[in-house]
Amino acid sequence: MTDGRPDRPWSHEIPDHPWDYVVIGSGIGGMAAAAMLSKLGRRVLVLEQHNIPGGFTQMFKRPGYRWDVGVHIVGEMSEASYPGRVLAALTDGRLQWEPVGEVYDEFNFPDGFTIQLPDTPERFRETLIDYFPAERNAIDEYLTLTRTAARAAAKFLQVRAMPRLLAPGGRKKATEAAGQHIHATTAEVLASLTDDIRLRAVLSAQWGYYGATPARSSFAMHALMVRHFLRGAYYPVGGASSIAREMLTTVAEGGGWTAVRRTVDEIVVRHGSVVGVRLSDGSEIATKRVVSAAGAIPTSDLLETGLPDSGEPYREAGPAHVSVYLGFKGDTAAHGAERYCQWYFDTWDMEVDVWDVRPDRPVGPAPVLFCSFPSLKDPTHDPGPEQLNTGEVITFVPWDSFSQWSGTKWHRRGASYDAFKDALTTTLFEQYLAHYPGLAPFVDHVEMSTPLSTHHFAAAHRGSIYGLGTTPDRFDDQSVLPRTGIRGLYLGGVDVSAPGVVGALGGGVLAAAAAEPLRGTRFLQPIMRRPHA
Repeated sequence: MTDGRPDRPWSHEIPDHPWDYVVIGSGIGGMAAAAMLSKLGRRVLVLEQHNIPGGFTQMFKRPGYRWDVGVHIVGEMSEASYPGRVLAALTDGRLQWEPVGEVYDEFNFPDGFTIQLPDTPERFRETLIDYFPAERNAIDEYLTLTRTAARAAAKFLQVRAMPRLLAPGGRKKATEAAGQHIHATTAEVLASLTDDIRLRAVLSAQWGYYGATPARSSFAMHALMVRHFLRGAYYPVGGASSIAREMLTTVAEGGGWTAVRRTVDEIVVRHGSVVGVRLSDGSEIATKRVVSAAGAIPTSDLLETGLPDSGEPYREAGPAHVSVYLGFKGDTAAHGAERYCQWYFDTWDMEVDVWDVRPDRPVGPAPVLFCSFPSLKDPTHDPGPEQLNTGEVITFVPWDSFSQWSGTKWHRRGASYDAFKDALTTTLFEQYLAHYPGLAPFVDHVEMSTPLSTHHFAAAHRGSIYGLGTTPDRFDDQSVLPRTGIRGLYLGGVDVSAPGVVGALGGGVLAAAAAEPLRGTRFLQPIMRRPHA
């Protein structure tokens, strides 16, 4: 116990008392919904199928090392930003964030072209103009467009959580304002601004943070991401696992609890209303209100007749990925490692997205690498006398290249899978060391996770790290809204908002607000007001 609070506010046990809400999934969307509902005076039970809560905010350990699985950098975490104020309110200020620094991202393109993205809007603009002086007008128009589109998209997502009768005019107005940005692709917008292929690549290179290339992504989604990092990036003090610890402490303090190793097999609906959930062990938990943060596709699978929809449902999954987790014994910062994230592209063509690997052919190099050094970002990390530090390298891959083993068990997938995984690990590791040759002598641990790991530990459909795809069609699906067509069932997380920590956070808040519109509005109104400097 710490200050009267449990050190670990979760267990396998489910307390025996009535629940106002059951939340399915303890990713940040589920935790945000649960924490906010707890703040509104509701008793909430969070159910998590894995033995560790947190979804993509969880961490895992090996002797001497600890890695994030999904949190690398997060924008908008200062008091000046609404998401930062929301998380502060949901954790009573316990969750702290460390700025990454004046640079948060570095992009490396062919021919030695490297550009670093700074942590203020003013320096971001100056940097772009320094690199592309002839494109000043295009850059200014781009920045204006992203501000307008991000503002319209955020408003659009907010009003979709509100009961239709409370804001029919506001819903129509928000939809019209956001429509042109939602239905335009990022590539279409950039092509209308400039003919400079390199500038287009630089402006769209952060597509990896939401998982769809410029020709496929909604410009509104791209604009939300640009706004997200305009004032730099942050890392959770104590590592990503501190997010679950602090948010679920709020749930426990509100009389709720989080039960791990509890898989939901069915959301029980009678006469159009939720009456409870059925677990994999056959037991049932009665409740009239369920928030599912498991994702739109998994949630639909939990319903006997699926999610109600008024047209063709959008069920395209976002990309899958592989990640190599590295442990180092040595001073990595002195030999090439940085606090900011680094991307490596082997082409200026931003439509080259996945590492097209197949188990029946030789493995070539990955076209895109994302590299991060988690231990350098966390001010509480103690490397000890052996200077133990961590690194990660990530790239996107096709789910179908791994699907033949989807019915196998973790660590027992067979010799063919192990051979394929070993070949991927060797190739990606060698490619990584080509960019960080100074780190080679310090490598102590190398381990890969595949989309099957993502599916196993996070129950992610087709191993998608970002939930549903981020194409324009996503926003036309009326079944993927915080308030569903089933009484008492609400959706939270990235699928009703946007990818990433802040997107999932927003999705959880939208679900809680949809479930409790009056109390939710009263809770959020003071948070929405930006404090005076």
